[in-house]
Amino acid sequence: MATTGTDLSRMREMNQLSIVWALRGNPPSTVTELAGRAGLSRPAVDVLVQALVAEGWAQVQEPGAGSVVGRPARRYRFRADAGHVLGIDVGVHKVLAVLSDLEGNLVRTLRRPVDPEAPPAERLAEVDGVIDDVLRATGMTPDDVWAVTVGVTGPVDAAGRTSLSTPLPGWTEADPVAHLAARFSCPVRVENDCKLSAVAERWKGVAQDADDIVFLLAGLRTGAGLILDGALRRGHGGAAGEIGALKAVRWLTAPDHLQTCPGIPDTAAPGEAAAWVFQAARDGDREARGAVRRYTRDLAVGVAALVLTLDPQVVVYGGGFSRSADVVLEPLRRELTKHCLRLPELRASTLGDESVALGAVRLALDEVDDRLLGDRLSAPSAPRR
Repeated sequence: MATTGTDLSRMREMNQLSIVWALRGNPPSTVTELAGRAGLSRPAVDVLVQALVAEGWAQVQEPGAGSVVGRPARRYRFRADAGHVLGIDVGVHKVLAVLSDLEGNLVRTLRRPVDPEAPPAERLAEVDGVIDDVLRATGMTPDDVWAVTVGVTGPVDAAGRTSLSTPLPGWTEADPVAHLAARFSCPVRVENDCKLSAVAERWKGVAQDADDIVFLLAGLRTGAGLILDGALRRGHGGAAGEIGALKAVRWLTAPDHLQTCPGIPDTAAPGEAAAWVFQAARDGDREARGAVRRYTRDLAVGVAALVLTLDPQVVVYGGGFSRSADVVLEPLRRELTKHCLRLPELRASTLGDESVALGAVRLALDEVDDRLLGDRLSAPSAPRR
């Protein structure tokens, strides 16, 4: 069968993609090493990698001082700064933006407080301000950003709208995708914060060794994100994991046990009240330990339902209360033992309040892989000098 010019062009593009994948995530490599990884001949790889250098996808790694005597083999590395992605956490109390290169290396992080009662226009204006400052600090423009993912509270539908429920005032009327699409030509995606935290735990957190994960957001608000068979589960309408909406689960009122514990100072804010109770429980205070026990009893109802349904390998305890996992996980484990046929591992998150933004970065990187590197090689901008 005759081969057309289109077929040859497509074959060359696919071979170039195979070299890109052989370069990404690996140390600077020789043509011979790349040929071995890509399953192509050395002469073919030599031609392809030179083209990738010319197009801005790869760079020559110059030998450093103290190299071996003689002419060392030329090494190439993936140009991770060919493009960048943005992960943004639009929370009740803050806006947090993280800029990353194409290999997931964090380039810039910026956090700004926001009024919990701020209306959508004001909250989106804060998002714009944070984005502007991140781009200005790195000398970039919106064209340098190849994908944006935004995390928000509440279930998110396929259009990026939060139409079912959210603690963000008036947010059900907001359209963050349309707002950001006015300034970015790249794909813009909006996702639920618990789901993004689950993604972050599997990428950079305590669940990197697991494919079946329940992430438990524990704080003044309780929620869950699900990873099954290594993939984020959204559900048909984006509401997978929203088991707390069922009143019988008692997640809506579980934090009240901490907020109403006797002995809390009158000057303590809601978040400070829970921290006071956890510390008092560490110190052996009887009332505080009882409040923690009641809190974990209510928490366990929803966790057990998810465990019995999904049989995960790991349950990650994250969110604002994860700083006090040392006094929560053991009573939670005891409660789960009463309900579950098989108890998964309980692990405390170490990502803090950056987990949502990190998960957003990971989904944005996946978007780049799927759209820009999945089946066609769109040349990046020329390397910066």
